[in-house]
Amino acid sequence: MLQVCLNGARSRAECSHLPVTADELAVAAREAVAAGAEDVHLHPKDRDGQDTLEATAVAAAVSAVRIAVPGVPVGVTTGAWATADAHARAAQVRSWTVLPDHASVNWHEDGAADVAAALLDRGIGIEAGIYSGTSGAQRFLDWPGSRRVLRVLAEITEATPQDALHAAAGLLDELESVASPILLHGEDTGAWPILRFAVSRRLDTRVGLEDVLHLPDGAPAPDNAALIRVAREIIQGTPQGAP
Repeated sequence: MLQVCLNGARSRAECSHLPVTADELAVAAREAVAAGAEDVHLHPKDRDGQDTLEATAVAAAVSAVRIAVPGVPVGVTTGAWATADAHARAAQVRSWTVLPDHASVNWHEDGAADVAAALLDRGIGIEAGIYSGTSGAQRFLDWPGSRRVLRVLAEITEATPQDALHAAAGLLDELESVASPILLHGEDTGAWPILRFAVSRRLDTRVGLEDVLHLPDGAPAPDNAALIRVAREIIQGTPQGAP
């Protein structure tokens, strides 16, 4: 499975063409799915372009994307940077009026189990985010509900390709006992090496402007669809630029 991560916690200061509004997310999702994405992950934004878990923003973003890509699963973040207090995050999840298909929960963050419980209570699938270099893997494996998640996001944060690949191998070893599907991805300069590594291990993966702003050749990515097209070429074993 190839997921597109449309925007992340980035801002327009980092990427002038980042999709922020519900309408922009809908267009970006439609183009990315046409390019080969099978699942959508997005970060709802407030009027200032900051991540938010408020019900109105979640409803607007999820509804717009669902209309644009009917039948394609749509997920959101529950990152602590959007709402620092875990109890408040769980309360926001319980207040959502339009439910995403899934939502990511970062297990190195305090209160992850509370947020996960709120999602399960609402019938929302959980993407268990396990960051490399954190205690997230053990905290997740110790959680009694670890077998109830939709998938595990093995998130590699190391900066250099060599360090990222080393971290990925180590994190996958930590997650060896996990029964759920694993989606492996990296970020910035590690994004493309980790995507190739995921493909070689027959794991789900993702790409999008949340994770990387450049194509493998170093050229700026014009949009999410361009990133997905290259990822599809890699998955299919076609060299970039080949006819």
